[in-house]
Amino acid sequence: MGAPATKLAVAGTMILETRGLMKTYGGVAALQGVDFALKTGELHCIIGPNGAGKSTFFKLLMGIERPSAGQIVFKGRDITRLQAHERARLGITVKFQSMRVYQDLPVYHNLFIPLRRHHRAREIPAVVERLLADVHLSGTGEEYVRNLSHGQQQWLAIAMAVAAEPEVLLLDEPTAGMSAEETTATARIVKRLNGQGTSIIVIEHDMAFIRDLDSMTSVLHYGALFAQGAFKDIEASVEVQRIYLGTL
Repeated sequence: MGAPATKLAVAGTMILETRGLMKTYGGVAALQGVDFALKTGELHCIIGPNGAGKSTFFKLLMGIERPSAGQIVFKGRDITRLQAHERARLGITVKFQSMRVYQDLPVYHNLFIPLRRHHRAREIPAVVERLLADVHLSGTGEEYVRNLSHGQQQWLAIAMAVAAEPEVLLLDEPTAGMSAEETTATARIVKRLNGQGTSIIVIEHDMAFIRDLDSMTSVLHYGALFAQGAFKDIEASVEVQRIYLGTL
């Protein structure tokens, strides 16, 4: 599998960490002792071939599944046994690959629902306007969601996740089903949100999208952390290329 992953030292406090995280299913190890750290304000991408353990890792971060061993730590607190809704209250929000939007409601009301937990009613219109601008949906507030394109609905789902005011935003394949133009626009959206201070972890298959994000990148392979570093170094790695070509 090559040399152990090398972690690059970057200034900043750790907001989310996993320590020796493991998950087994009937004796089969889906995740093997993963040590991972997300710094406050960081944008971090996780890539890997099918079966690498990416989805399992995300499910453990979300609280959908429990690890077989290891810890998940958020802002210094062990949250390994907390349920998904408890993690959400602490500030960890997920945008799932499958869109969770309300097709038969206008865009505005899709955002009103999560925003009312954090804002007074009179504040919400201005916040909606800002969120829609952030995700390239300005002027769509009165549109019914079912009339939006697939890519626009994905952007709305991102805005709904951001409306919960997360400290850590987990994005599960945010460009699934998008055109090349929409994928490029989504990279701009993610970088903008990160620039506003949200710490973000992205799982994605689309390497063009990961290239556009140009961020810290981790590679999972057979459930283990195979490589980690700047995307340009990951992309140039012969061993990583072999993983994706299926020759390792």
